[in-house]
Amino acid sequence: MASIKILNGTYRNQSVKNEVFTLVKGLTIGAKGSYVTVENSGQINIDISPIRIKVHGAGSFQFVDGAPTAVAVAVAEAHPVKQSETDEQAMDRIGSRFAILDGMSKACIEGGIRAMIVSGPPGVGKSYGVTTQMEKASLFDTLKDEDSRFQIVKGAISGIGLFALLFKYKDKKNVLVFDDCDVFDDADVLNVLKGALDSGKIRRISWNKDSRILREEGIPNTFNFYGSVIFITNLQMKGGNRAKKIEAHVEALKSRCHYLDLTIHTERDAMLRIRQVHRDTADCGGLFKDYNFTDEQTNEIMDFMWSNHTKLSEVSMRMALKVADLVRVNKTEWKTWAAATCFKA
Repeated sequence: MASIKILNGTYRNQSVKNEVFTLVKGLTIGAKGSYVTVENSGQINIDISPIRIKVHGAGSFQFVDGAPTAVAVAVAEAHPVKQSETDEQAMDRIGSRFAILDGMSKACIEGGIRAMIVSGPPGVGKSYGVTTQMEKASLFDTLKDEDSRFQIVKGAISGIGLFALLFKYKDKKNVLVFDDCDVFDDADVLNVLKGALDSGKIRRISWNKDSRILREEGIPNTFNFYGSVIFITNLQMKGGNRAKKIEAHVEALKSRCHYLDLTIHTERDAMLRIRQVHRDTADCGGLFKDYNFTDEQTNEIMDFMWSNHTKLSEVSMRMALKVADLVRVNKTEWKTWAAATCFKA
C-alpha cells in the first residue's frame, strides 16, 4: 500500500498539514473540489475510515513510500501541477481568459477590433462564447428589421469563395467568424485575408484572376473591407508541418490579429475548465442544470471523468454531457456504458 503526506489539506474544515496516511484512492475532482481518499488511523479525531481529504491539487501531497495507485500515477504523470498554482487559481486563470474572449468578441462587433484568433482544444466552449455575443447583437438587428451583420463559416473555403464572402460582409460592424474553418493551409485564402486585415487605414482587397463567378454575382474585383474577422481554431498556431511558404503567410496573418490563447494545454486544464463552468454557473444550476441531478450524482460524474481522463476519447464539456446522458437513462449501469462508448478504442 502507498503512503502519502498531506502537505496542505482540510477535512470538514479542519486543517490537515504534514500528516501521513495510507492511500486508498488517488486524486479525484468533484463539483466541490479536489480530494484524496485515505485510511484514518487516528490522525483525524473521528471514528470514520476511510475519509476524503480536500486538497488544492497534486502539489498538496507527496508520496512517502509504496507504489502509488494507478489513478494517482495517471494524475501525477499526465497532469503536472505548477506548485505555485492551485486548482482554484487555474480555474480563475481559465475563467478570466473566457471573460476576455467575451469582451473582445463584443469589441469586434462594435468595430473596435478588426481581427482576432482564438486558440484552444475542442469542446471547451470557444465557439459558444463567440456565437453567444453574436446572437445578442443579432437580436437588436432583428428588432430593427435589419439584415444580420454576422456570418459563421465552418468547413472548407476557397480563395474566390472567401473574396465573395468578404464583399458581402465588407461594411463596418460586420463580423465573419471562421469556426474551425480550413483557412490556414491555402495560399490564396491567406493572401486575401492578409489584404482584408491589413493594419493600414484603407484595407483594399483585389482578385486579379479572371472569374466568371464574380461577374455573375456582380462582385467587383477590387473593394475596401471595413468589417471584422474572428478565427476559432483548435491549433496552437505554432507552425507544425506546414510548408515554409504557407507558414510565412500564417505568421503574417497572426501579426495582423489579436491572438488569444485560452491556456488550456493539458487534460488537467480541460478538466478544470469543466469544473470552472460548473462552479461559475452554480446559481443557474451548473453544467448539468437540465438534468435535475443530486449533488451526489454530479460529484460522481466529475469523479468518474477525472479518474478515467486518460481513457476518455476527449476531455471536454461535450464529454461531460455525454456521460450525464448515460446517468439519466441508466442510473445503475452508466459507468459500464460510459466505458464502452466514451473510452478510446
